[in-house]
Amino acid sequence: MTDLPTDANPHEPRPRAAVPGLARGSSPWLAPAWGLAAASLLATRRSRRWAAVAVPATGLAAVMTWFFRDPEREPGRGRVLSAADGVIQSIDACPDGRTRVATFMSPLNVHVNRAPVAGVVTSMLRRPGGYRPAFDKDSEHNERVVWHFDTEFGDVEMVQIAGALARRIIPYTTPGEKVGQADRVGLIRFGSRVDIYLPVGIAPAVRVGQRVEAGRTRFDRD
Repeated sequence: MTDLPTDANPHEPRPRAAVPGLARGSSPWLAPAWGLAAASLLATRRSRRWAAVAVPATGLAAVMTWFFRDPEREPGRGRVLSAADGVIQSIDACPDGRTRVATFMSPLNVHVNRAPVAGVVTSMLRRPGGYRPAFDKDSEHNERVVWHFDTEFGDVEMVQIAGALARRIIPYTTPGEKVGQADRVGLIRFGSRVDIYLPVGIAPAVRVGQRVEAGRTRFDRD
């Protein structure tokens, strides 16, 4: 039996990018922002007083567009690649022999997450929780989506964790689907964290404080 996020429907079409280069699932934020900017700019033709609204509205729309950018990327090489843009926050040995590598995503990073491995999505479970800052130790109790991939070297777990501003995690795939390494698999809005659990026997090739890129930076050591 597979687990789906509580707000996911396997029969609904997956979100598509309305504009190339922008993240799928960003339209609920971008459409109102640009609608307000366009309306206020048009209103300035009737009265310059509207400039007080048009200027910040246009600035906000531009910032939102930049935040939801989704650039094309050539995948890196390695058994496990980074799933997120950001900085390595921690590397911890787990009791079961796996290694957890946590990547902190600031609001300045690209927030589209990519598959760290090629394989089949065997489960995807949304776990409700709080919204503490992703760098806070209490973020272990935050809302999250837990993924499992069946790969040629066993099960690989990935966890998308919501933060203080990231109140929405949007998966792009469903259980049973095959994904290629570095394929886009989801979006976290407004800063958060992504954990990758390296299987037993795979050592991390990254270090705490290192900047990484989704789909490009190699996580496993030869």
